[in-house]
Amino acid sequence: MKKVTLLALELVLGGFMILAGCKSQSDAGALHLQPKWQGAPYHIAFTGKPAKPDPSGITIPDIQFTANPDQLENRACLVVKFDSSGIANNSTVMNQMVMGPVDIHGAQGALPADYMDETDQGLARLLEAYNVKGKVKVSVLLARSSIPSQAGPDEIAENQLSDWLSTDIDFKSSHARRH
Repeated sequence: MKKVTLLALELVLGGFMILAGCKSQSDAGALHLQPKWQGAPYHIAFTGKPAKPDPSGITIPDIQFTANPDQLENRACLVVKFDSSGIANNSTVMNQMVMGPVDIHGAQGALPADYMDETDQGLARLLEAYNVKGKVKVSVLLARSSIPSQAGPDEIAENQLSDWLSTDIDFKSSHARRH
């Protein structure tokens, strides 16, 4: 009688496990954990919406970062590119710039305000050179500090610390205000 009761109990529990979607006993001990950190070593984000242009003519929103604690860097460069598809020019358009290195200590932080101001001024000069006006799609990423200032797409990919982050920003040329 005990054997019949135990067998019935095993069958009922086994049926519940199947209905509940449990795996076989061989899989029961295996844990399928996701890695703690996924993606690029650094995740970047804008801290707010694009602000109205400062005196340079453009303002990229402040950029904050979160880093994989196992892949921290002490310095990085900001790579900035803009969508040049609307530029009517027969020559090659330089649509990106690599900023100089900046300190990025710790697993979380933000790029310094003076660094972002320099970035705004450099991008404004570049946009003015091509007579860009109005909304501009701007993309940024963090790269290793050893990246060359004239890096091509392959060098950027090799030195990339974060994924590209894009936003649309208003650009108001300072030439228009001078006249």
